[in-house]
Amino acid sequence: MANRIIVTGGAGFIGSAVVRNIIANTADQVCVIDKLTYAGNLESLAEVADSDRFRFEQVDICDKAALDKVFADFAPTHVMHLAAESHVDRSIDGPGEFIQTNIVGTYTLLEAARKYFNSLSEADKAKFRFHHISTDEVYGDLEGPEDFFRETTPYAPSSPYSASKAASDHLVRAWKRTFKLPTLVTNCSNNYGPYHFPEKLIPLVILHALDGKELPVYGQGLQIRDWLYVEDHARALYLVATQGVPGETYNIGGHNEKRNIDVVNKICELLDELRPRQDGKPYAEQIVYVQDRPGHDMRYAIDADKIARELNWKPQESFESGIRKTVEWYLQHKDDWCARVLSGEYKMERLGTGE
Repeated sequence: MANRIIVTGGAGFIGSAVVRNIIANTADQVCVIDKLTYAGNLESLAEVADSDRFRFEQVDICDKAALDKVFADFAPTHVMHLAAESHVDRSIDGPGEFIQTNIVGTYTLLEAARKYFNSLSEADKAKFRFHHISTDEVYGDLEGPEDFFRETTPYAPSSPYSASKAASDHLVRAWKRTFKLPTLVTNCSNNYGPYHFPEKLIPLVILHALDGKELPVYGQGLQIRDWLYVEDHARALYLVATQGVPGETYNIGGHNEKRNIDVVNKICELLDELRPRQDGKPYAEQIVYVQDRPGHDMRYAIDADKIARELNWKPQESFESGIRKTVEWYLQHKDDWCARVLSGEYKMERLGTGE
């Protein structure tokens, strides 16, 4: 029997990848809940928008009455909660939105899910799952080159963003223990791939390079991140939501640790090959080093053995294959999807939402 899945934040980068994966590869029905902040873009869902298994609700996860209505009307078997403010720099400039969306919003969604869950039959309760998607940034950073984030790693968030996500993780686990809501948590490493909002490192570097702008790198670019191709992540999330054990946490990583400066240089190399500068010079000449941001974590690295062992998941893309696909996608879509995002035009064309 097909699942009925609510995906919050489904018009965002990772959320839209999850929705595209579900519609393309399953018989499940999907209801996207998204407030459509600056990072929500329905153009990222255009390829599934005509499916009779897809519906969209423009709802703020802090609006309990609206959430109650969606739960009652759609009758989900699963909730995949991705709606969040997620940009560290923005959380430093204005932490309030992160507290409101990531903490208060998660609480409000949990309460709507609990009310709905308590109304279900015992058979339907046995199937229902609430899957909360989080980040490896809740763990802080790693000192030694041999250590990894594991599901048992203590939380030590460094930024307002990661602190708000840590708080939401704790709420989800508390609702499992206190109210018996069948919840799961995943913590992932840095995602990259198509439809990534241009404020993030990889799309920013690609688009700045093509426009002849400086390529800003924090500090000396020595921060290490584990890079996960977004479509690999989407597959993992669906596995956890549908096959994971309630109460469990699963870390999802790409097995691709790279220094930021090496990521930037790799993008420059690919652009030198795929779209050379007219003057024949290398794109790496555009790299500039800027003052590091406050509280910048030095190294993230995920131990993804648990999800590989228990759910038989592993990433299909290496960093080399994934970053090539990503650069090629941005080259192909620079004048449509990217141009509309950068101009703000996408906000005015909400695919029938009236905005």
